[in-house]
Amino acid sequence: MKTAAAAVAGALLRQHRVAALGTIHAGAPAVSMVPYAIRSDPFALIVLVSTLSAHTKDMLAQPQVGLLVLEAEREGVPAHTLARVSLEAVAQPLAADDPGYAAARASYRARFPDMAMLFDLGDFTLFALTPRAIRAVLGFAQAHSLTPDAFARAVVAAA
Repeated sequence: MKTAAAAVAGALLRQHRVAALGTIHAGAPAVSMVPYAIRSDPFALIVLVSTLSAHTKDMLAQPQVGLLVLEAEREGVPAHTLARVSLEAVAQPLAADDPGYAAARASYRARFPDMAMLFDLGDFTLFALTPRAIRAVLGFAQAHSLTPDAFARAVVAAA
């Protein structure tokens, strides 16, 4: 069953491009929306964020973050049965000279070609969000904990 949960989680991450990002802001939880790309090797979710935003400052101050990707609501489908993946991750800023920067940038540009101009602005920074714990919920009372390796393999396989 863990393999099925990993496959659903991987497909969900591939099908969606936006997640809820949870950070700690001034000692309290804060949630924002963030578009994400996927870097396969080494595996990470990639976000491009403005250094002016609160969530960027939060990630720099406290790199432990949460991320939630949720199946879209549909008419006639109970909300409690929606598939979702929640991640505990570590956020790491990627400098242009970082060995993983080129792959992260390429992943982001491939997923969001209409936003490539953000790389030309001086206040945007790439972050790699590396999952440490994953919880996949396939529906009501169908929760599964996944290892980071199993999750990474499932996301890459869903490509």
